[in-house]
Amino acid sequence: MRRILLSTLVLALTGCLTAQPADNLTAQATTSQTARQVQLPNKDGSVKFLVLGDTGTGGSDQLAIAKQAAAFRSRFPFDFAIMLGDNLYGSERPRDYARKFEQPYKPLLDAGVKFYASLGNHDDPNQRMYKLFNMNGERYYTFKPSLTAGVRFFALDSTYMDPKQVEWLEEELANSGSDWKIAFFHHPPYASGMHGSDEILKGQLEPLFVKYGVNVVFTGHEHFYERIKPQKGVQYFVSGSSAKLRRGDIERSSLTAFGYDQGYTFMLVEVDGDQMHFQTIDSRGKSIDTGVIMKGANDKVIGTTGRGAAPKPAQNAPAAKPQNGNPKPQSPDPK
Repeated sequence: MRRILLSTLVLALTGCLTAQPADNLTAQATTSQTARQVQLPNKDGSVKFLVLGDTGTGGSDQLAIAKQAAAFRSRFPFDFAIMLGDNLYGSERPRDYARKFEQPYKPLLDAGVKFYASLGNHDDPNQRMYKLFNMNGERYYTFKPSLTAGVRFFALDSTYMDPKQVEWLEEELANSGSDWKIAFFHHPPYASGMHGSDEILKGQLEPLFVKYGVNVVFTGHEHFYERIKPQKGVQYFVSGSSAKLRRGDIERSSLTAFGYDQGYTFMLVEVDGDQMHFQTIDSRGKSIDTGVIMKGANDKVIGTTGRGAAPKPAQNAPAAKPQNGNPKPQSPDPK
């Protein structure tokens, strides 16, 4: 009997056992099974990162997503994470930073994963001073995860999209020279939920994205996951369900390539040459959407393949909504 148990354990550790339903496994085995479901190339030298949106509750759903992200990292070693705003709901005392960020993501922080935050409408702009958000005191900023990788990120403050920020973004995009330009911020220019597409923000940003070859945009705010059909050579994602969820909120429209509003989610992303691979995972470790974004010779997105089932378009697309204000009555400090 002891020899049989030992053999079974060896097989499990080498991935040779057939996956069993989660409800039949212990919590430890569930973590092991979900960590084997990585569906990305996972190549040496590629740029790998985690995407989290609307996280800062400190509740059990945030903890479940954080646990899954840590489990997946054991097989998909991402070095950093981007945060899509609403990083802290409610009060923002030092103990809130601990309860709503440091404690849920402690395994990742301890492993050296860097978190790059953007500000949402529930966030105090003073979050930019918090060291672990890596904003370096700025409401908007840009960074390269590696000096050798041709990837640059642009974190924006979509709550206060003033002319100075737009001017800064145009200058940074014009001088970037990166093969992949990735923007991330809170309010979605395209979305099919309660808030809808932010037409004001779209008018401010989309012309720059198109002119200077931004490839991919990650946003939150809507508490679900939605992969938008590429718009003018740009791939947009809405990923605002890493701790908040509004079930049944997606209004199926002609914009939607795939949507999921039945569970909490996070994303794993890998940039490899002219392809960006993505995998969206729920709080049980189940993959709900995977795909590849492909760039053409002019750096425009020429297509996105996805394995999530495409929903049927609705009769009418959701009405556009104006830009959302910050319920915390604060004005941004000058940059």
